[in-house]
Amino acid sequence: MPPTYTLTVCASTDGFIARHPGDNPATWASPEEQVRFFSDIAAADWAVMGRATHEVADRPDRHRIVFSASGGAGDWRRRTQIWVDPDGLTPAALPALVAAVRPLRRGLILGGTRVHDWFLAHRAIGRVHLTIEPITFGTGLPIFSGQSAAADPRNVFRTAGFAVLSDVALNATGTRYLRLAPADTAALAGSEECGTDGFDAAAPAP
Repeated sequence: MPPTYTLTVCASTDGFIARHPGDNPATWASPEEQVRFFSDIAAADWAVMGRATHEVADRPDRHRIVFSASGGAGDWRRRTQIWVDPDGLTPAALPALVAAVRPLRRGLILGGTRVHDWFLAHRAIGRVHLTIEPITFGTGLPIFSGQSAAADPRNVFRTAGFAVLSDVALNATGTRYLRLAPADTAALAGSEECGTDGFDAAAPAP
């Protein structure tokens, strides 16, 4: 059975995931978002991310597939972390690369933009957990490279072919938490409550 890949992303109201390369969302995300984020981390077998995202918050104890042009298909830099060049690879090829260490059934996409682009191009984003914080950056790193300079994150995902399954408040300051799925599977995803892939999409609020 092929793995499922969930994109978890925190964005500003104008559609940016960071103010600049190396910007750590933990410095501006709400505590409630962090609870959701770490719930997704705990549910995943492997997280997939770019080199910059990895280096912003290096965690040797976590299982990571790091995309980097300098990485080979079997470049294990730690027992828990493999660096790969995604050029020529597909999402379906990733499980074989890590099977000897830990099976990949539930993958978590952690960014940045080019990693999002790669999974989107392969139509491999099965679920989206989107948190929108009530802040604006004006400029920064977009969710997908094809979006306009500033855009409502909801519209960014709608344009990319996703439908909103739920949209709830996380706190009294305006943080929103949305679950989305590809539009052509949204009805089925909604009926399954986005929870059967192992991710706690409806985790209780802190």
